[in-house]
Amino acid sequence: MAAPGENLRINGARLWESIHEIAKIGPGVAGGSNRQTLTDEDAEGRALFQSWCEAAGLEMGVDAMGTMFATRAGTDPEALPVFIGSHLDTQPTGGRYDGVLGVLGGLEVVRTLNDLGIKTKHPIIVANWTNEEGTRFAPAMVASGVFAGAIDQDWAYGRTDAKGLRFGDELERIGWKGPEAVGARKIHAYFELHIEQGPILEAEGKDIGVVTHGQGTYWTQLTLTGVAAHTGSTPMPMRKNAGLGMARILQLVDEIAWSHAPDAVGAAGHIDVFPNSRNVIPGKVVFTVDFRSPDLAVLQDMEKRLYEGAQKIADEMGLGLELENVNRFDPVTFDAGCVKAIRDAAERLGYSHRDIISGAGHDACWINRVAPTAMVMCPCVGGLSHNEAEEISQEWAAAGADVLFHAVIETAGIVE
Repeated sequence: MAAPGENLRINGARLWESIHEIAKIGPGVAGGSNRQTLTDEDAEGRALFQSWCEAAGLEMGVDAMGTMFATRAGTDPEALPVFIGSHLDTQPTGGRYDGVLGVLGGLEVVRTLNDLGIKTKHPIIVANWTNEEGTRFAPAMVASGVFAGAIDQDWAYGRTDAKGLRFGDELERIGWKGPEAVGARKIHAYFELHIEQGPILEAEGKDIGVVTHGQGTYWTQLTLTGVAAHTGSTPMPMRKNAGLGMARILQLVDEIAWSHAPDAVGAAGHIDVFPNSRNVIPGKVVFTVDFRSPDLAVLQDMEKRLYEGAQKIADEMGLGLELENVNRFDPVTFDAGCVKAIRDAAERLGYSHRDIISGAGHDACWINRVAPTAMVMCPCVGGLSHNEAEEISQEWAAAGADVLFHAVIETAGIVE
């Protein structure tokens, strides 16, 4: 395909305005966003996105997982579409850019094509994947996982939130369960724009991250059971302290991750302590260990050492231990051709760039299983994400969307 001219750029001011307009729906308490998946706020954000897509002349389709597909027709009815996608759902205390930049950056690609009167051979589809965050219904990236055939749809429907509400029921309640069979759409190539969610690009002064790989992720939920007892009247030798057991396991997790530095990481983010009273020794704790690495052998080693070490600690302390794998996602290598399209676009546009490995999971990681896929990243201030203080600049957003625009339209084929 012919490369687009370097003078072609998206409308950065319009993209920025759209990002902050949708942020008015489900505002956080500290300037960020709270549009958790399948909530009323999610439904309202979807409706606004749909209205923008329709204004841009796109045809909207929705599948049975609630994923939205906005299509701009190509000139060749037989040509498979080029997808651009990400997500509009957020963390409970999320930022304004995580996911949103990718969806609205895709919309901006289409708006710019319309402005310039450019036609493409391949259709272009902008996708909003349901429940990327996984904060209300675990695991993350569930709709793209079902689309890629990696997650069972009925199992996904049966996932429950903290109140016991089912994913499938909530999808119907907000009115976004679509008629399309999940995974029925075929894809020529898939591109996703995202903030880095890490500090590397900003620290090195790079405009663009060319994502070559995605880290693998292993989540293990551990349940330690001891005996809840009075903190003042229970002698130290007679305690079965589940909280102390968790502390020792978390120290082990840190040691395991450090042993594979610098690329591997590990921590526990989700922790529940029972009964969680000031003067009661914890009788039960439930926590999830998150290990990540771009190397499959390293991930497997970390998980093995966790299982063996946690069992040893529990046995020594007289605690019960249950281990459950709640998410296992192997490392991803993105398509060389799509990666090259992104790198070439950054070069053509004069943006500084570097290859980078995504430390977070994204819908692109699942779609990579069924179509050639790659990602573009832009910096974020201090590497901060999943936080209401998440911040990027208008210039960073525009640069990322420019690169996305060039990679997409080169892949989709400009029709002279």
